[in-house]
Amino acid sequence: MNEQENIQDENLAQETAPEQETQETVEATAEEVLTAQLAEANDKYARLAAEFDNYRKRTSKERVELIQTAGQAVIAKLLPVLDDFDRALHVMASSQDVESVKQGVELISNKFRKVLENEGLKEMQVVGEPFDADFQEAITAIPAPTEDLKNKVIDVLEKGYSLNDKVIRFAKVVIGQ
Repeated sequence: MNEQENIQDENLAQETAPEQETQETVEATAEEVLTAQLAEANDKYARLAAEFDNYRKRTSKERVELIQTAGQAVIAKLLPVLDDFDRALHVMASSQDVESVKQGVELISNKFRKVLENEGLKEMQVVGEPFDADFQEAITAIPAPTEDLKNKVIDVLEKGYSLNDKVIRFAKVVIGQ
């Protein structure tokens, strides 16, 4: 009987040993899978971080280039006006006919204003309008010459301009009180 018990104990020991080996193998395999997944996730993260850094540097460089060349098109359109001014100054130096020089300068001024208007610049027309602090800067207030000019713009000391409906310079005005 003793022998029989020993055989049974051996059989029992052999049965539990493969279960332990299988469990250890499963744990080792799961650990390897998790390690591989972690390595893959770290690799993806590193690549994504590098890609984002490259994107940030590229957009920053493009922004700097855009700022540096933003006025290039406008300046190219203004060069003919500059040429006209140079010609007018040359003619003014030797001309005795003031009226023709005056007409030439007026033509150049109109051409200059037209180029700026085509680029979206608008001159504010504020004389006689109610004072609006969003578009005008009151320099001084004087007694209104008539009752209907109270709290309205009487005179403009410096014209105001807007570029594409955004104020780039406030009109400096005198208002009536």
